Amino acid sequence: MPHPAPISKAVIPAAGLGTRFLPATKAMPKEMLPVVDQPAIQYVVAEAARAGLDNVLVVTGRSKRALEDHFDRVPTLEEALERKGDQKKLASILETSSLGDIHYVRQGDPKGLGHAVLCSQRHVGAEPFAVLLGDDLIDERDELLGEMIRVQQATGGSVVALMEVPREAISAYGCAMVSPVEGESFVQVHGLVEKPAPEDAPSDLAIIGRYVLHPAVFGVLEETEPGRGGEIQLTDALQTLARREGEGGGVYGVVFRGRRYDTGDKLSYLKAVVTLASERPDLGPELRSWLGEFVAELNGTRLAPDAPGPI
Repeated sequence: MPHPAPISKAVIPAAGLGTRFLPATKAMPKEMLPVVDQPAIQYVVAEAARAGLDNVLVVTGRSKRALEDHFDRVPTLEEALERKGDQKKLASILETSSLGDIHYVRQGDPKGLGHAVLCSQRHVGAEPFAVLLGDDLIDERDELLGEMIRVQQATGGSVVALMEVPREAISAYGCAMVSPVEGESFVQVHGLVEKPAPEDAPSDLAIIGRYVLHPAVFGVLEETEPGRGGEIQLTDALQTLARREGEGGGVYGVVFRGRRYDTGDKLSYLKAVVTLASERPDLGPELRSWLGEFVAELNGTRLAPDAPGPI
């Protein structure tokens, strides 16, 4: 088999309405919600850049113009920071606009993740590509996307990221039925079930928001009927590819055991912000100290200076 060309393109679906964060997302894309001092989508674009994917297509929808503005240059702001001598902030905004060659396409109708991926077909063409969902933030200290790219290049199929979750939580995810590949650290995926009941789940391996796909997925998506919720499910297309032999056939999984932050709902989003801020050298020490005091006060264990001790 000829040596495959390097993968350089990433697709980031970002057309969702963000209804779980209303009213904050009434006029602001959910992908622009700040995680400490960066919008969530910037973490995702930076992850793609670290993996060598410098050609990024963001699939957007109505009221998503802020995404384009964020990654654009702002000469007046740059000049103002330059005049003030604030090199640190200047460097941060210059980095934002230099993460890669970023393109945009509108999804139009919200027909699901599979349809969003299909909207990228003209841009991607006939080469493998990555899909990164903005709700999943992968810690930059942990390797995932680079390993998935290596597996795709070795197998010629499509690759999904998997993570062990408690059996009772599997109904919130797509679930994979897998078998080991002899001599390899990755697994082969034989079946995928979208949000199964815990008693029906084939494993405790959940699909998380990273994919490296063979372009054969586009032809399958074009023939895929709407599934759960009337949407075109990417999971259904991968199920078809998992059973296919030959060019573009086969689906494989990389089991991720690193740090993942879920920004998909309010509580998980708050946990992500607190966790990442607590680990920052500029914010962490003071924040961790305050958190300890705050939790102690909530638990009723912190005493006022003049209060009597416990009896």
